[in-house]
Amino acid sequence: MDIIVPEVGESVFEALVAQWLKKNGAHVARDEPLCELETDKITFQISAQSDGVLTITVPEGETVKIGAVIGSLAEQSAVQVGGATASSTAMPAAAAQARPTAEAFVMPAARKLAAESGLALNDILGSGRSGRVLVEDVMAAAVGRTVSGAEPVAVSALHDNRERRVPMTPIRRRIAEHLLKARQQTAMLTTFNEVDMSRVMDVRAHHKESFFKKHNVALGYMSFFVKACIEALREYPACNASIDGNDEVYHDYYDIGVAIGAEKGLVVPVLRNADRLHFHEVEQGIVDFAAKVKENRLAIADLEGGTFTISNGGVYGSLLSTPIINVPQSGVLGMHAIQNRPVEHKGEIVLRPMMYLAFSYDHRIIDGREAVQFLKHVKEVIEDPEMLLLEQ
Repeated sequence: MDIIVPEVGESVFEALVAQWLKKNGAHVARDEPLCELETDKITFQISAQSDGVLTITVPEGETVKIGAVIGSLAEQSAVQVGGATASSTAMPAAAAQARPTAEAFVMPAARKLAAESGLALNDILGSGRSGRVLVEDVMAAAVGRTVSGAEPVAVSALHDNRERRVPMTPIRRRIAEHLLKARQQTAMLTTFNEVDMSRVMDVRAHHKESFFKKHNVALGYMSFFVKACIEALREYPACNASIDGNDEVYHDYYDIGVAIGAEKGLVVPVLRNADRLHFHEVEQGIVDFAAKVKENRLAIADLEGGTFTISNGGVYGSLLSTPIINVPQSGVLGMHAIQNRPVEHKGEIVLRPMMYLAFSYDHRIIDGREAVQFLKHVKEVIEDPEMLLLEQ
């Protein structure tokens, strides 16, 4: 049975074989995860469709087209319980014969460096997973060859093992292209404000136990900001719009993207019709997305669309930053770390838990006045959040 790279979305044409979770020749059971694939949008796993012996034909680090065969499973129907038949002993032998050659177990960057250095790959001992030849192995072999007095190789490219060249992953390439596109194709500006988090923190502290007991999910800050942004987007619809050619497209719905940090890059799954969601549904949606990201279960459909994005750099300790627009959207709100700072309050200088907010917007469709008022509206709702909780 062939192991085939499945279709995961209309706009996805290739995938990187990021990691084999089972070794070549291993006996695997039905539904066991076999490998991890990475596209320019998501990372996902392929599981075994039957019991069998695994043969790997495409090693880690290789990029293949959707529909390509990357391995196979020899089904074990001929194996008898309690004793090995000729078929059972032949299968491991066939799997061993079908294993990729040493040439296949070479990382692309290592193969390139070996060619530049004039080294034979079969002479290099691999230190990676399953004996895979890494860049470091090629470097070590090249240095050893130079020290022995043989013809010098490209030592200048080695830099005493202090430089590594790693191909960009599909997700990293996609992020780079997306950010560059946002810079080149929008007239992006950013306006800033700060918000006093005292009231939200008080409301959250007062309701968190009953909220969790009722909904079995924690009450976080993000749901307040999702709701506050929706209130502001209703007042300033250009911030929820996009540009398509010479047309301005205004969305009378609120699909809010929430940026989530993943090991391989930032992803922005979308809360559909967020204006119709209660606080606990927003929080549960974010928890579910985070779990999907961690378990590589995020689907292309989770990422598509979106009319506005919220990014929280504060979870990483960022005090102030400029978020980049998630094109074709026209606006993104950046949240930051909460910090006690001296501010004027009722005629006195007091310490208050303050958060800087940043709103990046496409100046082609959003005027500066609208941008400033939009962010001010978000601030006002956060500083007087009780009205938002009436729906609960």
